[in-house]
Amino acid sequence: MWKLGQSIFSGEEEVGREESFLDDDVNGLCNLSYTQRVYGFAGCSVAGLACLFLCLIVFAKPIKFALLFTLGNVLVVGSTAFLIGPAQQLRMMFDPVRVYATAVYIGCVVLALICALWLHSKIVTILAIICEVCAFIWYSLSFIPFARRVVSDMMIRVFDTEI
Repeated sequence: MWKLGQSIFSGEEEVGREESFLDDDVNGLCNLSYTQRVYGFAGCSVAGLACLFLCLIVFAKPIKFALLFTLGNVLVVGSTAFLIGPAQQLRMMFDPVRVYATAVYIGCVVLALICALWLHSKIVTILAIICEVCAFIWYSLSFIPFARRVVSDMMIRVFDTEI
């Protein structure tokens, strides 16, 4: 985006290289073209959604469900790294506004994998998946201005026990 603004205001045009606002060339580490980024995003998103769909088929087997669900979640969240770049994705994830939501989400992903792969406990795995879903929703709400406050206020009103 900075490069786009710089080329507009300076009046210079770069010849031979296609620039877009999605290009985030971080010291040459991410030299994908716009088309390659869109294909990567689409591929990761489709693979993640396929895993999420497949996990519904094996819902009766909580351990397989947890593995597919967690893999699908990670692929869908990671797919945005193709669009904005991995460095920008990490900066956004660990922004002070959402650092706790990110930590809880990553912790729940790890907990679900530990419960499914190491403990082999179906009940604990289901509880870990429920925590992962809640953490993912809270993490996603952190990208929408005032969404977490609105949801918090709504939950307080719904579950308030005072008359």
